[in-house]
Amino acid sequence: MTDRPALRTSRTGLSRRTLLTAAGAMSLTTLAACIAPAPPRRRSPTADPLPGLPISTPHPALMMQVLAHPDDDLYFMNPDAQQALDAGTPLVCVYLTAGEATGVNRVPGRPLPAPDKGAYSSSRHQGLRQAYATLLGLGRFTQWQKSVIDLHGNHRAEINRLGNGSHRVELIFINTTMHTSYGRLGLPSLWQDRRLVLPTVVADDSPLQKAGSYTYDGLVDVLDGLFDTYRPSIVHTMDPDPDIQHSSEQVRRQDSEQEGYSDHPDHTAAALFTWTALIRWVARTTAVGGGVPSFATTAFRGYYNRHWPKNLPPAVLAEKASHLVPYGGSADWRCGNPAGCGDYSVGGNRPLTNRKGWVRSTHYRYPGPRPVVATDPDGRLVAYGVLGLRAVRWRESAPGSEVWNTPDDLGGGPLAPILGGARLPDGRQLLFGLRIAALSGHGGDNEREIAVLEQHSPGGDFRAWQGLGNPVPDQDGGRRIGVPVAVTATDARVHLFVRNAEKGLSTRVRDTDGRWSKWRDMGGGEVQDGLSTVVDAAGRVHVFAAGRFAVHHWTQDTPEHPVTAHTQIGGVPVPGDGPAALAAPDGTVDLYYRAEAKAALTTVRTGETAEGSDVHGQGRPVADRRGFTGHGPVTAAGSAHSPVLLGRTGKGLVQLRTPRSVSVRTHGPVPLDAPALHLAPDGRPVVAALGVDAHPWLWRP
Repeated sequence: MTDRPALRTSRTGLSRRTLLTAAGAMSLTTLAACIAPAPPRRRSPTADPLPGLPISTPHPALMMQVLAHPDDDLYFMNPDAQQALDAGTPLVCVYLTAGEATGVNRVPGRPLPAPDKGAYSSSRHQGLRQAYATLLGLGRFTQWQKSVIDLHGNHRAEINRLGNGSHRVELIFINTTMHTSYGRLGLPSLWQDRRLVLPTVVADDSPLQKAGSYTYDGLVDVLDGLFDTYRPSIVHTMDPDPDIQHSSEQVRRQDSEQEGYSDHPDHTAAALFTWTALIRWVARTTAVGGGVPSFATTAFRGYYNRHWPKNLPPAVLAEKASHLVPYGGSADWRCGNPAGCGDYSVGGNRPLTNRKGWVRSTHYRYPGPRPVVATDPDGRLVAYGVLGLRAVRWRESAPGSEVWNTPDDLGGGPLAPILGGARLPDGRQLLFGLRIAALSGHGGDNEREIAVLEQHSPGGDFRAWQGLGNPVPDQDGGRRIGVPVAVTATDARVHLFVRNAEKGLSTRVRDTDGRWSKWRDMGGGEVQDGLSTVVDAAGRVHVFAAGRFAVHHWTQDTPEHPVTAHTQIGGVPVPGDGPAALAAPDGTVDLYYRAEAKAALTTVRTGETAEGSDVHGQGRPVADRRGFTGHGPVTAAGSAHSPVLLGRTGKGLVQLRTPRSVSVRTHGPVPLDAPALHLAPDGRPVVAALGVDAHPWLWRP
């Protein structure tokens, strides 16, 4: 992929690129699906990156999750979904496959039963009903309202509804046939072949008695229609672009991973269909003059969890795993569903004893705090985030009011949910986004690129979006890049960093004239996304990231030299998430993170003091004496001698630690992912977050 300025286009250029193109069909090796004549090529609405579109009035908070299989939500999207549900956010879960696999619902320690795909699908549905009834505070065998929902294009699906006071859950079962490693086609084949017609499975005891079928466009249209009907404020998706992961054939089959990548092929295809439908929903709505739908997204890693240090401490893990117990159920239960009472191989303590360890982590595909927060020249706070797959700007109505004006559309979409930001010395803002440049399916283009938006004057309007290309030259590798992170050095150069397909780092540098260097691979070992940057007292830029066994470090020998890989910081606890970094006046840098599977905070001091004392690699776990236990990444501001730290408690509440106290926010909407920390001009900390209602909020403890 070249460094083309892809976003400097007119409305008849890239912004009208057709997102769905046709390609040749792959040969079919099974009767589980059939080939239909190629449907006529229809021009789909396309994403428009130009700014200035109206933004629709937000709807009440509602979370929608689009999953490949029953249990994907319980394994990969909790505790986030559970915490939102506990706070009263209605939840709608859409399951794209029947999860029927071979049809064998294996009971550990007992002979294998005869295969029955309709029964196994029904049993997994019952397991979900048991799990969500428990999450709603009801008995596991509480009766649900089961009916049929009419979908776009004359499709129909089973829908289950249950509420407890103001708390409610809806489960929608699309029930397409599940992909297996034994040659049966499923969602991955449907994504690749626009002529494929994929049948559905009728689950036993379902109010939907007749099987249907889906084409590529039919499934995208159904998801588009569901988004338009429910108007979710937050959409949870799977990982559309999983890591490259080379494993032996035996290990790959044992782990249910697709060849070459760290996830199940159904997970990837479900995510790609979801993002395609979201793009189509926004494009279709705005093409007829409607406002940009007000929703935010979060994507979750899947089998990635097996390959990296686990990040859930014991108490959080125990609660997450407990919700898989009613899903797994038991063959001895009397649940009222003749087909079965759960996915028996998942019951009991098996999620915790499974060597794959999927339940032991919850990782975001696009990690980082949101929104990006700054102070405008007039003293008002300003926040930048992604709403409706587009960059937006919220401004405080008056300095200190904590009331946001209506957001301004900055365009640039479709964008991943997390923006990077940097301030130029003159006060102008730079925003960086990971743009889904093309998402076609059936053999078409599938491209990602980094884009930058530069403010024309401090506090003013922005120039046109500029494409910065991709550090990885091929499309497949280019899909694996991470969230852009940037920092402005003391010499006014801006250093941009991105995790690349090899799981190392790549960089581009903006000089003082506004010109960008080419992409450069910085070397180093494999790391997770979630980078932290800081400029030390000597003016050197540092980058830190979480590896499998240590903290990885990149820096400059002097401010004039390029940033390169340095020795890993060993002898310290392995981080579960990316570390936060703060510089100290003596030239050292402190790192803050929660170690693998730990709730307490770890502090690591690294670097060289002004007196020449090398403390590189020295780490000291800090016993939590002030109530800052929790889970997830930590954000830091201030200096290492007077740090201000932001994180989440074990229950997901926002907590702020200053040198004097720890404060916990016990009210208001649940925040998405990691909130942002900003120091106001007077030095007071301000916490900003995007809630599950897609509204930003401020907290000044």
